[in-house]
Amino acid sequence: MIRLKTKEEIEILRENALLVSKTLAEVGKNIEPGVTTLKLNEIAESYIRDNGAQPAFLGYGGFPFTLCISVNDVIVHGFASDYRLKEGDIISVDCGTVYKGFYGDSAYTFSVGNIDTDTANLLKVTKESLYLGIDAATIGNRIGDISYAVQNHAESNGYSVVREMVGHGIGKQLHESPEVPNYGKRGSGKKLVEGMVICIEPMINAGTRSVKIHKDGWTLSTNDGKNSAHFELMVAITKEGPEVLSTFDYIEKNNI
Repeated sequence: MIRLKTKEEIEILRENALLVSKTLAEVGKNIEPGVTTLKLNEIAESYIRDNGAQPAFLGYGGFPFTLCISVNDVIVHGFASDYRLKEGDIISVDCGTVYKGFYGDSAYTFSVGNIDTDTANLLKVTKESLYLGIDAATIGNRIGDISYAVQNHAESNGYSVVREMVGHGIGKQLHESPEVPNYGKRGSGKKLVEGMVICIEPMINAGTRSVKIHKDGWTLSTNDGKNSAHFELMVAITKEGPEVLSTFDYIEKNNI
């Protein structure tokens, strides 16, 4: 069942979305060679709590951290650890909040120092595919129109699309209907209507789409060991068009 949101509920979702956006920027300020991913997790948890919210991921289904931190070939749901970031790494940081009974959820893939040209292009194309998906999130379109936009752009640039993990609705639950795959056919799936709020989140691999799950039951990585990128924004479906509730501006204005 898809739960449509009132304008008032969308404003609370926006508050969550902006707090997640600011948390990601706070984490981004500290991403540099030598920092541990556990330290980044601590920074995020403190920032969220200091702003009157709760970490959405901590304890969710037994997940043990505030952030999903996924380095290089890890696609999503990576664990914070004593691993120290190295020059040339990429790190996907996925963050969620709970505030006023609603959730926020966004992700950004950061570069650690200077990265090679191929990896920079993977990040660029993945982010472009996200914005193309958002452009397709208009009333009267269907979920498949979003999915196709993401898949077409990623694959036309020589990359592959993860199929085991998808975007989702969001509201009083972290994961609500509908699912928003990053692959699909135009004109298929649920019709987009006013009041829907969804998370669009391309997960794009440099190599094949084949994945493997780690023994922890959470961490998903590429089967071929090649890098993967992940970007996610929260989007409300409105009469005026797709309204992006979260933002990368806090991150990118700092030239991170």
